[in-house]
Amino acid sequence: MPFFPLPFDRRSFLRSVGLLSAAGLTAPRLHALAGATEESAAQVSSNDRIRLALVGAGGQGQYDTSVALQVPGVELVAVADCYQGRLDHCRERWGASLFTTRDYREILARSDVDAVLVATPDHWHKQAAIDAMHAGKDVYCEKPMIHLYADGPQMIEAAHSTGRILQIGSQRVSSMIYAKARDLLASGAIGKLNMVTAHWDRNSSIGAWNYTIPLDASPETCDWSRFLGTAPQIPFSSEQFFQWRKWKAYGSGVAGDLFVHLFSGTHFITGAKGPTRAMATGGLRFWKDGRNVPDVMLALFDYPEGFNLSLRVNFVDGGQENEGLVFTGSEGTMIISGNAVTVSRTPRETAPGLTVGTFTEAMQRQIRKQYFTRYPLQHPAGPPPVALDRYAAPDGYSDSYDHFANFFHAVRTRTPVVEDAVFGFRAAGAALLSNVSYERDSIVHWDPVAMKIV
Repeated sequence: MPFFPLPFDRRSFLRSVGLLSAAGLTAPRLHALAGATEESAAQVSSNDRIRLALVGAGGQGQYDTSVALQVPGVELVAVADCYQGRLDHCRERWGASLFTTRDYREILARSDVDAVLVATPDHWHKQAAIDAMHAGKDVYCEKPMIHLYADGPQMIEAAHSTGRILQIGSQRVSSMIYAKARDLLASGAIGKLNMVTAHWDRNSSIGAWNYTIPLDASPETCDWSRFLGTAPQIPFSSEQFFQWRKWKAYGSGVAGDLFVHLFSGTHFITGAKGPTRAMATGGLRFWKDGRNVPDVMLALFDYPEGFNLSLRVNFVDGGQENEGLVFTGSEGTMIISGNAVTVSRTPRETAPGLTVGTFTEAMQRQIRKQYFTRYPLQHPAGPPPVALDRYAAPDGYSDSYDHFANFFHAVRTRTPVVEDAVFGFRAAGAALLSNVSYERDSIVHWDPVAMKIV
């Protein structure tokens, strides 16, 4: 997947760092990934200003909006949400003149809206994004792109037929750390990739989606029928309204919430389109509160490029929230943790080694003589040294900002985004294979090119 640098590129590399030496250094080397100065708001003309509307003003939607508004030349003009309290809070936060509505179609009918941020529950992503594109708006759609597999082709077709920009919100693919990891892998820094191991663990009630329910939650303050949409029509439930990720009717479980980030990062770094086979297990280990999606899930995936992907999400891990990816190659490992990527490299031995202790003394002498003639001793003091390199982003770096900057640059220039509908579908489609395998209790086969279950 190509990486499209931005003209303001405030976090571009000032210099590139060479490949690791095979001999290496035993002490780690730290490389700062510093950036250039960013474009100031004064440099953005009034004709280039982008007027943004938010659809879905929950925690993620309001956070996304706060980040988006940091990009020069972006202003918020409208918000839609099914809970009146969030509409009121958006006016408190971004101005009393802000247009708010429970019906996002009123936003799409406005001529002063250029782009729409879709941060609804998963089961509304497809319809809200398609409606926005057909209304002539560019769309930033939160991950996962799909809730059902049928959503993917429809969203891809809508982006193609309308010519609108559609960016999916897995921000890791705009991260300078992930771009550096991609370059390191391609350069052979860890040899031939054979395994990717990734996890995202949590150990808190909020981390397990038990979001706070406001005291005024009721059918009067919450547009329940609009929220349900295509979901099963059931009586009002404030818990399902505000904690929707706990039910597969609205959300996609840990696979759609967290696995999809790990997939998008893996696909961006490796250039892979997706796995060919998936198998998953897990269960409700702790949060037995009425939810119908697992709080622990493990999954394995086969990739045609010759590596396996192992994923884990654990909401009862006994520690703090943490995310990490480990890329294992034939000559080392590459670890992404926080805003840094670390490469450790151990040159492979060229000699096969000896196991002759059970042979006769005469046979051992003969074998050793032939062996050391062919493989002279190269490391008499012990094994070869391990080379360590660590590449760190500047303090306060935000890949969320860069992802929005990428989107708004595409809106202005009509150039491709880093995470278009095809990339987003391949990441979400692969992630949701975990749910399919878990529910079927069987291996699931996937065509990563055609993007469909086999």
